[in-house]
Amino acid sequence: MILNCAIIDDEPLAADLLASYAKKIPELNLIGTFNSAVSAMKILRENPVQLLFLDIQMPELSGLEFASILPKETRIVFTTAFDRYAVEGYKVNAIDYLLKPISYDRFVVAVNKTLDWFTMFNKQQIMSEDKFIYIKSEYKLVQIHLSEIQYVEGLKDYIKFYLTDGKKPVLSLMNMKTLEDYLPKNMFKRVHRSYIVNMGQIDMIDRGRIVIGETFIPISDSYKDDVQGFIDSHMLQ
Repeated sequence: MILNCAIIDDEPLAADLLASYAKKIPELNLIGTFNSAVSAMKILRENPVQLLFLDIQMPELSGLEFASILPKETRIVFTTAFDRYAVEGYKVNAIDYLLKPISYDRFVVAVNKTLDWFTMFNKQQIMSEDKFIYIKSEYKLVQIHLSEIQYVEGLKDYIKFYLTDGKKPVLSLMNMKTLEDYLPKNMFKRVHRSYIVNMGQIDMIDRGRIVIGETFIPISDSYKDDVQGFIDSHMLQ
């Protein structure tokens, strides 16, 4: 996988250092370095990048302000000499936050995070389009259509897939967080530490619990807002 990337930093030495790092990594195609967000704006609009190394403190337009107008698919790695911006950086979905002076090893960690994110994103797109997945179960590869999944239950190191039409549940050695990351977000929601639900399979929501057939699934407080947001987007007023 090759990612187009760019660097925006008003400190020439810092920009040159990051550029030298980027050129050492085969998976990165550096399309340019810029000394301000304003100077980069037109070129990046015409030549979008997947990864942007973005300084925070810059004249005219700060990195945080620029990040808010970038395409949502662009992954941002903030570069700054000040750690006080870390929280604000993650609020705009920065994939990493590098404190100057930036070492090559730390730069590589940020790049690998981004490559992992795009690998996951691409798999999500494929799953959403093809609408099925393969999982390992009892030394077999089992194909499951996404529409057949009613809900998923986490059982320590295992995950149990409950299916429609009376099909036998499928058990697989898997991590809930990994599964949550890969399943299409427009179809599946984590509603509890132990449950992921196919939102199209819900029969009703009764007193804070999801009802699918005769099964009641709790909605925990930490996921309540996300679930409610999904419901509101499908609500007939």
